[in-house]
Amino acid sequence: MSSSDPETQEEPKPSFDDPESKEAIESFTSTKTLEETDQRKAPMSENQKEEEEEEEEQEEGECGFCLFMKGGGCKDAFIAWEDCIKQAEEKNEDIVEKCFEVTSALKLCMEAHADYYEPILKAEKAAEQEAVEQLEKEKEEEAAAAAEKSESHEKEK
Repeated sequence: MSSSDPETQEEPKPSFDDPESKEAIESFTSTKTLEETDQRKAPMSENQKEEEEEEEEQEEGECGFCLFMKGGGCKDAFIAWEDCIKQAEEKNEDIVEKCFEVTSALKLCMEAHADYYEPILKAEKAAEQEAVEQLEKEKEEEAAAAAEKSESHEKEK
């Protein structure tokens, strides 16, 4: 067999400059996951774009509490509450007064989904109890101070 025989001729080496080769190389060297490459090829709906933007916002350092709250059945109520708080702060408004309704709606929702939000509800209840005890202690101290002042005022007469 001679070198002019078509069966023994060497095939030309690939150049890697053609579009198919470049695409193949990119797919091997890409750091994107399969899910990301599939999403890149498929057109996204407006809803998917909004969800992706929300996820990116969450990944940019959203607090653990916020992620937890949004993970349960009260995500929408929490977002409404969060938005109300931001708006009140931006406008220097009274947060309690402005956000009373959304806060109440969030609390009702959390109570309806108590199986998920139980740790938060328990912490809130403990904080309320502690606040009540602190108020009672302050009242007792004020009453004692007033009684002491009254006694010293009577002695002066």
